Parts: sequence; C-alpha cells; structure tokens
Amino acid sequence: MKIKCTDRGFRYATFKDRCGESCSIQESSRVVPSLWLGANENRMLLSQKMVKDLLPLLTHFAEHGVLPGRKVTKRVLAKQEGK
Repeated sequence: MKIKCTDRGFRYATFKDRCGESCSIQESSRVVPSLWLGANENRMLLSQKMVKDLLPLLTHFAEHGVLPGRKVTKRVLAKQEGK
C-alpha cells in the first residue's frame, strides 16, 4: 500500500477488502493518537492501545490463517487454499 497525505498533513492508505469495498487506514486529527480503519462508509476509530491489543491477533492470523487457540487442520488449510 502506498502511504499518501491529506491536505491537512495526516497520512493514509487506501485498499479494497475481500468483497471489493473501498477501505482506508488514516491517522486521526484527535489529540490522543488514533487511527481510522475500515470501509469508507463504516470506519472504526481505534486508539493506539486498541491497535496494540489487536496486533498479536492480526499477526497470528497473518502467519497462520486462524486466530490463536484454533488448531490448524488439513481442513482449515484446504479452506485457505480454496479447495
């Protein structure tokens, strides 16, 4: 993803989700560090702590294709490969 800058100097990137919806991640103008994330019509406002709390789950999913605590089985692997 390419990082761009708004007219007000806040960084953001755009992407499409798996359903083809336009999404973005953007720095918030709030005093407390926050990020806007999600579909452009329905974004979440996440604090820095919330992002820190989500990172282990997202990292595990990025590496294994499942959330922590779920055993990666042949069936799960087949689903990930689209079989």
